[in-house]
Amino acid sequence: MSKISYVTEEGLKKLQDELKQLKTVERPNISQQIAEARDKGDLSENAEYDAAKEAQGLLELRISKLEDVIANSRVLDEKMIDTSSVQILNKVKLKNLKNNAMMEYTIVSESEANLKEMKISVSTPIAKGLLGKKVGDVVEIKVPSGLMQFEIINISV
Repeated sequence: MSKISYVTEEGLKKLQDELKQLKTVERPNISQQIAEARDKGDLSENAEYDAAKEAQGLLELRISKLEDVIANSRVLDEKMIDTSSVQILNKVKLKNLKNNAMMEYTIVSESEANLKEMKISVSTPIAKGLLGKKVGDVVEIKVPSGLMQFEIINISV
């Protein structure tokens, strides 16, 4: 059974756009590569054919996974999101109590996570440690580099 993924409208559109790209551009390209490799003769010793078939298998797997994620996605209305405690789609401003560094993360579904945009997956240790907490709470979170302490400064959408 596939798990439900909560996404923003923007996140769902990105997934749908990627799926369309894979089906309408990538899939025909790989089919063309397979046809060209097949035309070169003996398939038992044709490395190009083997590589193209493997790429096709990986592409079809990615398409299948995307279709599954999209089918099990639920769009959350940002206007309905509560900011009294940390939950998915909240923007959380934190203060690292060790070095007083401020950081701000948006907690999103796995399919929307992008560290460059400061969007962390709801399944990361930091997000898991923050869920359900309120402004002013001090949270200890075990991360790969050790135990970190954060104070929640603000929660917004």
